[in-house]
Amino acid sequence: MIITRTPLRISLGGGGTDLPAYYRARGGFLVAAAITKHIYVAVHENFEPAVFLKYSAIERVAEAAQVKHPLIREALLHSGLSTGIEVSSMADIPAGTGLGSSGSFAVGLVKALLAYEHRFASSAEIAEIACHLEIDRLDEPVGKQDQYIAALGGVTAIEFHTDDTVSARAVAMPSDTRQLLQENLLLFYTGVRRSASDELRALSEGMELSEAEVTKNLDEVKRSGYRSVDALEHGDLAVFAELLNEQWELKYSRSPSSLHRTVDDWIRLGIKAGALGGKLVGAGGGGFLLFYAERKTELRAVMSELGLTEVTFGIDYQGTTVIVQ
Repeated sequence: MIITRTPLRISLGGGGTDLPAYYRARGGFLVAAAITKHIYVAVHENFEPAVFLKYSAIERVAEAAQVKHPLIREALLHSGLSTGIEVSSMADIPAGTGLGSSGSFAVGLVKALLAYEHRFASSAEIAEIACHLEIDRLDEPVGKQDQYIAALGGVTAIEFHTDDTVSARAVAMPSDTRQLLQENLLLFYTGVRRSASDELRALSEGMELSEAEVTKNLDEVKRSGYRSVDALEHGDLAVFAELLNEQWELKYSRSPSSLHRTVDDWIRLGIKAGALGGKLVGAGGGGFLLFYAERKTELRAVMSELGLTEVTFGIDYQGTTVIVQ
């Protein structure tokens, strides 16, 4: 049996510029962190000539082409494993909560299938295969950050080039900054689950802004991503926190929905309670609020009064890995 463990992620700056519609024209850039909340994928030989799947549903079919789960189907077809295999998955955090679960699952599944076949691929190659499955084969309107940060781990700056290539590097933070970042970032679950694909599809169809306005907005988001990396590498966490606020304002202006108006109220209350900065994580309409706060007691009390549950986490520096083989 092969079991992989793959981290979920939080976007720290530049999120949204990893969408093909944007980076293929203007290039994208963001910084993200893998966190110690994971998706687990197990692959095992099935001694019957069938494909057996266990995720939020159960499937038993004769061959891969009959699988209903689109990502598992395409991953099996891509790998050439058509039958005689069992795949199951579990997650620390439910899907649709803004932490990149689809991309993490794709990466963990690719990693597991490669290990099952005794084949090696680098973390970047695994990320690119996962992107190919989601973007090219399934035509999902998603970006590439989730797959790359899940595969690579750490706090990572990722550049998306106009020719579809990707380059990434670890953010070189001072050790005390790294520790403070991990101690002072807090996540609170809003209780709302939305599909990132649906949210991004609505954006790409121009539901709120014209194409030119979206491009101008994402140009500002990209600049914020570069400034966030600069702040982290220079140990200026106060500036980093303020950039969280700036990114939320840019995201809110792209999609000022009724839900986002509520989120905006929550973020303002969090800042009033002592947080230095805050934003909504992920492309979906719900999910998690991310705050940077040195004074945490009052912030936690206010979020608790709002009914928002804190999820504690650390930074995962391993990326996707095989934990059982």
